Amino acid sequence: MSSVASQADSNSASREGVTHADVTPDDVAPADDARDGLARAGGSRPDRRRPLLVPVRGVIIAGLIGALAFACGVALTATSGWLIVRASQRPIVLTLLTAIVAVRTFGIGRPVFRYVERLVSHNAALADLTERRTAAYRQLLPLTPARLGTRRRADLLSGVVRDLDDEVDIQVRVIVPLITTVGAAAVALVATFLIHPPAGFVMLGFIVVAALVGWLDLALERHGQAASLKARGQVDRVAHLVSSGATELAAIGATDAPMAWLAHAQKNVEKAATAQARGRAAGVALTLLATGAATLLMAWTLDGEVRSGAIDGPFAALLLLTPLALGDVVGLIPDAVGSFARSAAARDRLQALLTQEPAVAARGTHGVADGAPTIELDDVTASWTGARTDTGPHTLTIAPGEHLAITGPNGCGKSTLLAVLARHLDPSGGTCRWDGVDVRDLDADAVRSRIAFVDDDPHLFAGTLGANLLLAQPGASEDEVRAALRRAGLGGWLDELTDGLDTHLGEYLVGAGRDGAATAGTATERSLSGGERARLGIARALLSERPVIALDEPVAHLDGPTADAVIRDLLEASDGRTVVMVSHHPVAFDALDRVVELEFARA
Repeated sequence: MSSVASQADSNSASREGVTHADVTPDDVAPADDARDGLARAGGSRPDRRRPLLVPVRGVIIAGLIGALAFACGVALTATSGWLIVRASQRPIVLTLLTAIVAVRTFGIGRPVFRYVERLVSHNAALADLTERRTAAYRQLLPLTPARLGTRRRADLLSGVVRDLDDEVDIQVRVIVPLITTVGAAAVALVATFLIHPPAGFVMLGFIVVAALVGWLDLALERHGQAASLKARGQVDRVAHLVSSGATELAAIGATDAPMAWLAHAQKNVEKAATAQARGRAAGVALTLLATGAATLLMAWTLDGEVRSGAIDGPFAALLLLTPLALGDVVGLIPDAVGSFARSAAARDRLQALLTQEPAVAARGTHGVADGAPTIELDDVTASWTGARTDTGPHTLTIAPGEHLAITGPNGCGKSTLLAVLARHLDPSGGTCRWDGVDVRDLDADAVRSRIAFVDDDPHLFAGTLGANLLLAQPGASEDEVRAALRRAGLGGWLDELTDGLDTHLGEYLVGAGRDGAATAGTATERSLSGGERARLGIARALLSERPVIALDEPVAHLDGPTADAVIRDLLEASDGRTVVMVSHHPVAFDALDRVVELEFARA
């Protein structure tokens, strides 16, 4: 589980040798799109997506119930008009009782049906969301980390969650309103044709015009959606560049250009948001105009009929109010087409992400022996994108239990080689063997389950200290968790915690400072220094009891003495395990069995 909780950054292949001087406005322009950098990462698997407008179980029933609710609304308005006009003629009260009961029935029926529709549709949508999230996460795991583009892990997961929400929203915000609109419009159309055919033709024209307005609104919404996503993606990327490199930019006096990029990106967001709002406003305005025009046309059609006595006043009032009542129904169209455009864009992004071919072949079926393996590299080369060789060729043998460091200049492919060893990336050339067997013939999950991966930014979840450690070994006892912390050099730190393993690590406090502490409920929220975070990542790897520990710049952000102490504690606690560490700097190299220095890849 350590390999999941501390997964390598998806841009580990590109971070070596990249400086702020290498970044241009073009680098921060691409949209906030899950396809960013993905097409370059390899081919895609067959697209098995289902059509967007396929309702899940329960949604059709919800739509029909919604149609009943809006039909009640239309009938309520129309019947009320008939009742008012008929009552003005002062007939015998008994002749009004049927209409009075109908008004009450429709008035009660509308909110009741609406409430039931909401319950049924949201229950169906939430059940669908649960299934889709589970399926999406299962599809993401084989793609980690090589096929996840250059987005940060938190951004990627947040984007996937939002896109799944948007895609499932189509059930409640599009399909249900569509069924509701069609059902209510059909009832109104049939009723007006039965009462007075000329009025029925007016209603038919109104419905056709409303459909055309929806089609126009959909085109505007799709254009605005694409522009808005691109603009927001540009803001996110520029903001991340500025915030992550604020210290370096200030040190070299290069803050003006990034701030200008950010201002430009923000203007693009404002323009896109304005264009999108105009598209939605156009749809709403045209729908209202169509409703008003239909009402006027209905009045003109009925005027002569009423004067000639072909239709009496109460029925004329009923027909006259029908377009107004139906306007509430067709008023759902602008919101529905906006949701459809958003859902379609979300579905496209998810498919671009999830249908990729994993960077690790899944054909292997052989199991992996327990204990530390002998790992052999024979002229191994590897590439993240397939466009160039990012590391190699390398020939290397790592004995069971050996403690090894891989070093070399920026950009020489250290992290890429570690990704091959950690089974995050298949070799593009040569052979990597575990105990004499080609890793591509071994079950990928079985190999990964033998490796604990710790990168330069171990992820800590918002939860207790103990829960964060138990991710690595869910069945571990409290004593085993404490022992792992002590072996990682955190014994004294643990003893100082009032709540011990129940200390809460607040998500917004992690990394904020060494001495920050606050009270939240019955637990203490503790902020962590960089050294404490690094040691916690190592403690998680030790607790996992996996025979191979792979470390990618685990102490890159620590000062020399602290980094040296962290690595020495790790090596001392890893007797019998294979440790492969990538590092730019000679941290505790004298305590290692061997140091391998890489050179730049040869194309």
